[in-house]
Amino acid sequence: MPHPLQLQTTILRYDALPSTNTEAASQAARGAPEGLCVVAREQTRGRGRQERAWSSPPDAGLYFSIVLRPRLRPEAWPLVTLMAALAVRDALAAACALETDIKWPNDILSGGRKLCGILAETAETADGRACILGIGINLSDRAYPAELSDRATSVEAATGARADVERVLAALVGRLASRYAQLHAPAGDAEIIRDWSANSSYAEGKRVRVHAATEIFDGTTRGLEPDGALRVETATGEIRRVRAGDVHALRETLNDER
Repeated sequence: MPHPLQLQTTILRYDALPSTNTEAASQAARGAPEGLCVVAREQTRGRGRQERAWSSPPDAGLYFSIVLRPRLRPEAWPLVTLMAALAVRDALAAACALETDIKWPNDILSGGRKLCGILAETAETADGRACILGIGINLSDRAYPAELSDRATSVEAATGARADVERVLAALVGRLASRYAQLHAPAGDAEIIRDWSANSSYAEGKRVRVHAATEIFDGTTRGLEPDGALRVETATGEIRRVRAGDVHALRETLNDER
């Protein structure tokens, strides 16, 4: 009998979908169990955080979503995205020998440029609330428009070798299962915070510009709250807790403005 928190995964494959997250949410609403994965060779209306479009041309990236049904306290649900970022980092290291950075809360970077985006959405279903976790990994430079080349990169560009999508997929599913079990273990939330902080240059001492819902401010990162919020110390010494918004390394922001 499998452990109740051991993900039993099933992969549904499509040539093209508007969005793997939309399809996974639809499957969840129809009673899909935890661990159902949706993979498409192309997304015609892929999306990222804050309703941004996510470029998803055919066979240029891994376009993946999974149905999760976390047994966590409501305040711990935001840690699912931090858990996912760790799983992606683990998978790229295992499948591609690629070391990456995590930008709060869950962008995966290589050389300071975005390699992967993660989008977590909730869906109310007859079996309770589900989390639809979408992951888009740029495997080749065809995955994003040329005008984003100063801010985006790919596995192929970072490693100099063509990425094997099936190898990356297998590693991702395995690492997601491991990190998801870790999150549900006793003291798992604190372990995820610890591991995320150990694998992100943004956790501590990073000069950043925060684009929050109603304001923009600068500061220095001072670790994470237990719920995954980023602590940012302003010039006046005030600690601001960021739970939503965009965070950019300040040096990169200043370069962008020149």
